[in-house]
Amino acid sequence: MAEEKQLEQNQREKPMSFITMVIATGLIGGILWSGLGYFAYVFNLTDIRPNVILEPWTIGEWKEGWLGTVISIVMIGGISIISAFIYYVFLRRFPSIWVGAGYGIVLFFVVFYVLNPIFPGINPFYELGRNTIITSVCFYILYGVFVGYSISYEESEIKYNERMENKAQQDSK
Repeated sequence: MAEEKQLEQNQREKPMSFITMVIATGLIGGILWSGLGYFAYVFNLTDIRPNVILEPWTIGEWKEGWLGTVISIVMIGGISIISAFIYYVFLRRFPSIWVGAGYGIVLFFVVFYVLNPIFPGINPFYELGRNTIITSVCFYILYGVFVGYSISYEESEIKYNERMENKAQQDSK
């Protein structure tokens, strides 16, 4: 019995798969940065609240309250998983913080230019205030760096471990 417990203690925890890590990174990044975006709205740093995501699809006053805010933040986290997968597919091989920042800027322009007509709660870009634009750009850049660098770092770690394993196999021959 003691030997079984000792063996269990010596076993290492299985690492998370890369795809699971991408999903977790997207979800956490979306929830984190949209939650901080809500606090920026509360402190009048931006005119845009996370609840704008509900406006095209729901009716009722509940979406303006705390329940709407929580559901909006979680929905943004879910949508962020898609964004993380896009980064995973196209940009994971670039281990630069600037690639993530650029990705965040691209996402900003997609949301504020391309998807703007979908969200009636977001004024056209040229009508937004300076504080709203600066705060939103900064949050999108930080989101891009968070998601991008997390995914790129994991990619480089996997490649490094593969090289070390190959080198160990070659050395043992």
